[in-house]
Amino acid sequence: MNLVVYAAAFAIFQTIVILVFSLTVMRIRNPKFRLTSVTVEDLTAAPSPVSFNMKLSAQVAVKNSNFGHFKFDNTTIWFDYGGVGVGEAFVAKGRSKARSTKNMNVTVELNSNNIPNNSSLESEIKAGFMALTGHSKLSGKVQLMKLIKKKKSAEMNCAMLVNLVTRAVQDINCQ
Repeated sequence: MNLVVYAAAFAIFQTIVILVFSLTVMRIRNPKFRLTSVTVEDLTAAPSPVSFNMKLSAQVAVKNSNFGHFKFDNTTIWFDYGGVGVGEAFVAKGRSKARSTKNMNVTVELNSNNIPNNSSLESEIKAGFMALTGHSKLSGKVQLMKLIKKKKSAEMNCAMLVNLVTRAVQDINCQ
């Protein structure tokens, strides 16, 4: 009789361990992809004729909160001014280790060639501040214990304010 009780207790204990393990460790979450810092390397802006050229150095981070590594593909970060593309940065494929953050540096050249003349660019250049957005989608696979592979993706949508006087990027807000 004791043997049956011990076997039932062992089976219940194993069920609880497997349930806790599957709900915590085996749960695969989407990684996070963000712009962490942006610095202005070169900047020329003129209110008449309205134009700008700027070179930015940005640090992007891929935060993987899973218990397995995240292997991601090449992607592009698009930078926009008022919904119009002004530049793009290439992010090479890589791998973020389990429960860690991988930081990468990218360089991007932005210019106002595609912006129409009727935009508010002239007033922003005269005011000394320019609002930019950056967006991208990073796709890849999370691999747990070399057995389970699951496709996951992370989207980045960041807004930033470039101070044209001090040549600094302020208020980076990523979602």
